[in-house]
Amino acid sequence: MFVVETTVTGMHAPEFKGIGPWINSPPLTLADLRGRVVLVDFWTYTCINCLRTLPDVLRWHRKYADAGLVVVGIHTPEFDFEQRADNVVHFVHEHHLRYPIALDNERALWQAYGNHHWPHKYLIDARGTIRFDHAGEGAYTETEGMIRLLLNEARPNTILPEFNPTPEETSGVCLPASHELYAGYRWGRLANPGGYVQDRIAEYTDPGWHDNGQLHLHGEWEAQEEFVRHARATDQPVDYVGLHYQAFEVNAILRSVGETPIRVEVVRDGHPVSPDVAGRDVRFDEHGASYVEVVRPRLYQLISDHHFGAHSLRLATTSDTLDVYAFSFGGCSYDPLVSRSL
Repeated sequence: MFVVETTVTGMHAPEFKGIGPWINSPPLTLADLRGRVVLVDFWTYTCINCLRTLPDVLRWHRKYADAGLVVVGIHTPEFDFEQRADNVVHFVHEHHLRYPIALDNERALWQAYGNHHWPHKYLIDARGTIRFDHAGEGAYTETEGMIRLLLNEARPNTILPEFNPTPEETSGVCLPASHELYAGYRWGRLANPGGYVQDRIAEYTDPGWHDNGQLHLHGEWEAQEEFVRHARATDQPVDYVGLHYQAFEVNAILRSVGETPIRVEVVRDGHPVSPDVAGRDVRFDEHGASYVEVVRPRLYQLISDHHFGAHSLRLATTSDTLDVYAFSFGGCSYDPLVSRSL
């Protein structure tokens, strides 16, 4: 857990300008919300840290809306496809997020708040002053405590629901996991000799040595700023993107061009992923092969292991419509009784 006190804490909150369209609500202004407590949550729908905090954000909305809390999600995209309103709307409806959400595609509000993190939550009191903020996961009890404090300030006679926050942590086992890996050449690091061939199709060969913190490509791929795209249709899944990692959990941001369902095989340490470590998006065919079906652009959970370890991972496909954006890793083992994911 960590709390980030930024330069905006104690200042008048920037107005909701330069954002939209809005989901679940007509456009809101802080001026209209004066007298209520506002929780502003900067997030994006493929960010694993954001996804782990959303259940608590939704819980606070349900628990305290009648007491004067207004939750406003500010969806600030990291990747181009996250700018599409239909992708965000699909996610919001699929996960039953009922509070107001605005798209911040131009990062107007992100910049107004001087923000640098996904997720980042700001609590604004009834007078429009930022009283608290927190970046990243954690601080659930502290955040809810501040929500209650500000609600009591705004409406002293309001009886609040019982304070029974969810546990801060699960099993408490957290180890140094691999850092997030980007696939596109803007932020990515490639182990292949010569690195990326930018903005055109090229033949890549697996270098045979795999450092933690770098991707490697094999076969025909087209490298763009944000992603690498498999560049040919094949009879067998012989082309792949690979990596070496250490973690409990592995996630990948994947897209099917044109949103046609495609099969992407997942291989760990040279074998199909075993069911006991398979992520929630992994399926198995009649031959025992492990794969994910990629349709809409989103984050796919590939590995959910109860044991921390170092492994190799490959994603392979026969389709020429696969875009690979990024991989993220989880270094904490979670108690199954306490879920931090939607």
